[in-house]
Amino acid sequence: MKINMLSAAALSLCLALGTACSQKTDQDAKIKALEEKIAALETSNTSVTPVNAQASQVADPSTLGQFQFPEMEYDFGNINEGQIIEHEFSFTNTGEAPLVISNITASCGCTTPDWTKTPIKPGEEGFVKVVFNSASKKGAQAPTVSIQANTNPTVTRLRMKGTVTPKIAGAAAPVGPVKK
Repeated sequence: MKINMLSAAALSLCLALGTACSQKTDQDAKIKALEEKIAALETSNTSVTPVNAQASQVADPSTLGQFQFPEMEYDFGNINEGQIIEHEFSFTNTGEAPLVISNITASCGCTTPDWTKTPIKPGEEGFVKVVFNSASKKGAQAPTVSIQANTNPTVTRLRMKGTVTPKIAGAAAPVGPVKK
């Protein structure tokens, strides 16, 4: 009986090894085929363009406006919490085409932009007004606005900066439990 079991075990082992060898041979063949494909790709001079790539072309300067800001950053210094700061950035269109601002977005809800809505002809001036509300703001602040226009680059950023001094601690409502 022991001999029959040993014979069966030996036979099973031989079959398993034979199957494993044929699988290893298949894997080796697949690996070799992949390595050959990689080598062929590396030696060919053709570049593969991803399907989601966008075509880019050099912009025609005659179709672009160009911002010329005397200042792109405004330092409002130290203010008290709750104050509202308003600053108007003026610019000149130094491009070859009318400058059109399509949108302006603020970095946070505390900042509100306004701007020249009509196209600004070459040589003419426009504005971007930024209003910063310091309510619930404390410490160093640097709100920005991003201008999207027919310029190169298409996005231009303006920044305000300063420090907001918190309201007096005694005037604020108590936080947490109060001992009596």
